[in-house]
Amino acid sequence: MTGNNPQTAPTRQRTAKLTLAALGVVFGDIGTSPLYTVSTCFSDYTGIQPTVENVLGMLSLITWALIIVVTLKYVVVVMRADNHGEGGVLALMALVLQEAGLSERRRRIYMLLGIAGAALFYGDCLLTPAISVLSAVEGLNVATPDFAPLVVPISIGLIVGLFAMQRFGTASVGRWFGPIMLTWFIVLFVLGAWHVVNHPRVLAALSPLHAFEFALRHKFVAFVALGAITLAFTGAEALYADMGHFGRTPIRTAWLVLVLPALLANYYGQGALLLDDPTSLENPFFRLAPRWALYPLVGLATVATVIASQATISGAFSMAQQATFLGLSPRVRIQHTSAREFGQIYVPAVNWLQLAGVVTLILVFTKSSNIAAAYGIAVTGTMLVTSVLMLSLAVRGWKWSWLAALPIFGGFIAVDVALVSSNMLKFFHGGWVPLAVAAVVFTAMWTWLRGRLAVSLREKERTVPIAELLGSIKPEGLHRPKGTAVYLTALSDNASNCLMRNLRHNEVLHESVILLTIQVADEPFVSSAMRSQLADLGIGVHRVVLRYGFVERPDVERDLATLSAKGILVDPAHTSYFIGRNSIVGGDRPLLPRWQQKLFLMLARFSTSPGDFLGLPANNVIELGGRIEI
Repeated sequence: MTGNNPQTAPTRQRTAKLTLAALGVVFGDIGTSPLYTVSTCFSDYTGIQPTVENVLGMLSLITWALIIVVTLKYVVVVMRADNHGEGGVLALMALVLQEAGLSERRRRIYMLLGIAGAALFYGDCLLTPAISVLSAVEGLNVATPDFAPLVVPISIGLIVGLFAMQRFGTASVGRWFGPIMLTWFIVLFVLGAWHVVNHPRVLAALSPLHAFEFALRHKFVAFVALGAITLAFTGAEALYADMGHFGRTPIRTAWLVLVLPALLANYYGQGALLLDDPTSLENPFFRLAPRWALYPLVGLATVATVIASQATISGAFSMAQQATFLGLSPRVRIQHTSAREFGQIYVPAVNWLQLAGVVTLILVFTKSSNIAAAYGIAVTGTMLVTSVLMLSLAVRGWKWSWLAALPIFGGFIAVDVALVSSNMLKFFHGGWVPLAVAAVVFTAMWTWLRGRLAVSLREKERTVPIAELLGSIKPEGLHRPKGTAVYLTALSDNASNCLMRNLRHNEVLHESVILLTIQVADEPFVSSAMRSQLADLGIGVHRVVLRYGFVERPDVERDLATLSAKGILVDPAHTSYFIGRNSIVGGDRPLLPRWQQKLFLMLARFSTSPGDFLGLPANNVIELGGRIEI
């Protein structure tokens, strides 16, 4: 029997801990949506009044959106697409790119889709902290209007404090996130259930007929209302993106057992409140609570929204790391803030740019209702990208027939297209903001990718095959100092430009030479057995390829030390790293359009050196410069 299995208890205990931790990281965004979703559904933006039919219709739309978009699409289907346990749009893109027989045209299309999804995610990363924190602090207005002038300053203070703490890491704070969010979801359920018990007629909205009747009755207005309904599941992508941290089972368990029931209970409680007192529309969430519980609820909501913001910030850091290792962005400085947890990282450049963007949004929009009008385009755009990539993966990777794949993923794509189209109506109400951010990020990523290819092409033009170079060397005519020289090169079949310069100008060839290539795989992790590949090229020269997953932290010094087992003794005290520090300029034979060339040159100036990025010992790094015209 299962109960006699000694592995059962530890496994269940581990799953319970991961489920609790997932509550604090994965569900922060979607878990704080009740703060503003219902009030936005009946705002001036939709123009819909809180009559009985409209309240039941809206609740029915929210219910089935959570069931179809979150439960069926993400929890049941999309989370099956794990890239060695990792999720998210870039991990999904890398998974699709592994499909055999892909043409160059298809690879480019999938690459563009992945970049678009990542760019839209960054747009969402600015809006989530702004709307979440503002909506929580606005709960003070329910107590007294005297707090109104303080809402923006308090919100900015909380945001600044949150971003300032990022450099210390979230390891120490993170252990509290799960219990706090557990409390939050229990409060959501209790507050909602209390009003549902008093007005059980709202449970009729569980029937999808009310959603259909609402759509038939309001037609175009119902289409507009989809933009407000989107707010109910803005954190759905996080379920997939954070899968690598917790696994499928804990996330699915948390959603089905606690999060979904708590959200539905609270939405239905707000609906019951509106049917009983339509004047509660200004802030129905906080009016669910008795007056004595208002200030504690505002405090709990503020902490919950800070946690929701933290999840978005951490997600932006993870996305920046993945984009860097996949070659989609310049090398940025990545600090690991925990010696035990790999996912605890801090990216200063992303942190401060995101802070500036969030504070600007709060100052410009001033109210959560105004930001809600801009919210949704980036979220639904990322969802659409995910659905399209999933269709390709199902047919090509999972070998589903089109007859099986089209009804499922075609249906998801149809829903996503409807949601994107509805949210595009918000464009002139602030929806252009996340699209503008996404456009900037997309342009920068695509330019960096094309620029790197151009630099690689120019470098290849001036190099010679390594076999030809070594064949022309007369070792007795060169100075051969003791120790090891490591030359970093991106070209696995050609000689390093740094090596050629050292031979040409200094006539130096170390006793032991390693031509090192760092490769990033289309998978998150690479096993230690597959980490290094070695080839002996003769006269003390070796070709070494180190492979890393796109979420791993390269440790070149550590991995070179393991080569002693393969016959190459690398003494860290007598190892020099030769790195190219090229000056990239425009040339007479441009490989890029002039505007893209200038943008790439600007991005290249902000890119950290390979030595810093790979964590090489600074005292052992020697940079040899050259001039490359693109």
